[in-house]
Order: sequence, then structure tokens, then C-alpha cells
Amino acid sequence: MIRMENVHKAFGSNQVLRGMDLNIPRGSSMVIIGGSGTGKSVALKCILGLIQHDEGKIFVDGKETGTGDRDAFLARFGMLFQGGALFDSLPVWQNVAFRLLRGSLMRPLEEAREIAIDKLRRVGLRANVADLLPAELSGGMQKRVGLARAIAAEPEIIFFDEPTTGLDPIMAGVINDLIREIVTEMGATAMTITHDMSSVRAIADNVAMLHDGVIQWTGPVGDMDQSGDPYLDQFIHGRAEGPIEAVR
Repeated sequence: MIRMENVHKAFGSNQVLRGMDLNIPRGSSMVIIGGSGTGKSVALKCILGLIQHDEGKIFVDGKETGTGDRDAFLARFGMLFQGGALFDSLPVWQNVAFRLLRGSLMRPLEEAREIAIDKLRRVGLRANVADLLPAELSGGMQKRVGLARAIAAEPEIIFFDEPTTGLDPIMAGVINDLIREIVTEMGATAMTITHDMSSVRAIADNVAMLHDGVIQWTGPVGDMDQSGDPYLDQFIHGRAEGPIEAVR
């Protein structure tokens, strides 16, 4: 569903992606891991076209990105943002139904509200949450609202950017389970960026480690612990010593 071929991206003299190759099969869940500043979010933004890559090619469903109808392209994606990114001035249901209230996916107001409430229920929130403002919700509830928004338009592809950041271990586990269930139910293709190894093991079908601008290792999540790759081994076990230099 997603293919990156020799993708490069630099910001001035800072070369972030140095020939990234990645394949994400349709209907699978890929988790990208790697240290801070290695380019995980840049890769995601390049796929969406929020950042223009310098070299290489990116394909979605066999078509190179940057061609065709931009709105139709983005309509295929859902996104759970790291910080929730909810609109403070809108009630919860309008946050969830944001894409259904404007643009090519526009639905009648009452229908959009019904869909929003249905998606809120799917992520374990009651209908009475719909009219609250985001500030009235806990961090875990806000993350669930963000997840409901990501799936509201039934996207083919869903991106999850650090889905458990800022959550306690129990709520992180709840979110991981919800993501796994929803991706499986929808048959969606998922790409997740995370540092949380418990999320990796809960969400992933396949794992790719991005280091120094290239995919250092990729394979099924079950092969991760016996990969034999020193970079991956150091990262997943959180060791200070190894080929990845720790900032001191």
C-alpha cells in the first residue's frame, strides 16, 4: 500500500533521510522505531506531502504521490496526532466529525453527529462526552477522541504518531489494544511511530528501525528479539553501549 524508494530529505545542511526504502503491505500494521531526531516524523510527513522530499519516489496504492487530486489523496488517510491536536473551541463530537462537516466528505449535521457518537462508543467513550469540550477530558480520554476522529471517515490508511505519549502504563495498554482491534476490524493499513516498545509488540505486524536516515532493519515483530542486528538490539533493550551513540 505504501512504498518508499531511495527517499532523501535535508533541511539545509542537516541530512535527515539518506535513501530510505520501506514497504508497507496492504492491510498490515507497520511500526517505525528509532531514536529522537532520526527522521520518523519527517518520513510520515513526506508520505502525506506535508513536506516535499528531495530525491526518490513514494507510492501509495501503486501511484506516485504528488500526482492527481490532492483532496482525494488525503481523504484516504486518518491520523492520530502525538499531542491529540484537538480543537479547544469545538465540542468533542465536532472534533471527531471534523472531516465530515467540510470538504468532499461533508455529511448532514445530524448524520455527522451520529457517526461521531458511534465512533466515540467504539473507543470506549459514552455519548454524554460528545458535547463536552476537550479541556474537560483527561489525557487518556483526549487520546481516545483523537482515535475516534482518525477513524471517523473510514480511512484506508491510518497513521499513529506516538499514540501512548503522556499516558500512564494502564491507559497506554488500553490505547494499544484499541488500535490493534480497530485496525484489524477495518482492514486498514497502519503506520505507527513510537519509542514505546510495549506499543511495538502490541500493535505491529512488522517493524522497521530507522537510523542515520536509512532503514537499518525491517522484519516481522516476532523476529525482532533474534534479529542479530546490533543497532536494533541496542535500541529495543535500551542499552547505553553499542553502535548508536548516546548523547552525553
